[in-house]
Amino acid sequence: MMGGTCKNSLFLKNLVSRINKNTQILRSISFGQNYGQASQDSKESWISKLLVRRIEPTKEPHSRMLSDKDIIYELQTHNIKPDSRVNYLNNYEKTVKLIESRKEDLNTELVGSWTVQVGDMDQVLNLWRHKGGFAGIDKANHILSTDKDYLSLEYERGGFLRSRHLQYLLTFSYWPQIEPRNGNNIYEIRSYSLKPGTMIEWGNNWARAINYRRNNAEAFAGFFSQIGRLYNVHHIWCYKDLHSRKETRESAWRLPGWDECVAYTVPLIREMHSRILYPTEFSPTK
Repeated sequence: MMGGTCKNSLFLKNLVSRINKNTQILRSISFGQNYGQASQDSKESWISKLLVRRIEPTKEPHSRMLSDKDIIYELQTHNIKPDSRVNYLNNYEKTVKLIESRKEDLNTELVGSWTVQVGDMDQVLNLWRHKGGFAGIDKANHILSTDKDYLSLEYERGGFLRSRHLQYLLTFSYWPQIEPRNGNNIYEIRSYSLKPGTMIEWGNNWARAINYRRNNAEAFAGFFSQIGRLYNVHHIWCYKDLHSRKETRESAWRLPGWDECVAYTVPLIREMHSRILYPTEFSPTK
């Protein structure tokens, strides 16, 4: 009997020990789940701070929600051979004059032409405005495709180039209207490659942010791409010189709210770069 009693006592002790261990394991699992949930909630709370608003599905094209103008802008990026700069500029000035002579038929005009001084060297940017939407562009392309003088200049220009790229752009409706500038100015084009699907969020943030950059009239133009490299944004700023650029940008950071707008847009960007531009002699905007 005594032997049986001892065995029963040992059995009970082992059983109690196992129950205690299982209880500890269950508590650990419960704690881990609660900790993980708290961590997830914290993460979602942090992410929610970066989102201005949730983008609801819509049958309206995003371009119509961001731009209300039936005007298309054409940004030509020409990478020229280092030894062909003068020849290229002479050729392009003749091209501009030819198009201006047929302005009424083409409904096309040059807004600005710039050489890149800081950034991608040996590069020229030409910005054109087309009225009448893409139908107007189709008409202008058809007319120029049969113009012998234009085709001759285009063929000659090909010998001065290393590469080229073209984008069709729309203006953001909340940016100031594009107006030619007088005097000696420099320009900065800040180009952003956005994550697909974030253009509306970008527009929502910059509709507020642009109000912090109106005091010195430095905002020249704001575009987003329609054809070419997609989810591209270009902001063009006008300054008197590099020093005034520095002071203007630093003054924006002293305004309450500017830092918040920047913080919200940073997560939307995949890549960005800046180029300093000088107007060409034949550029309408100086």
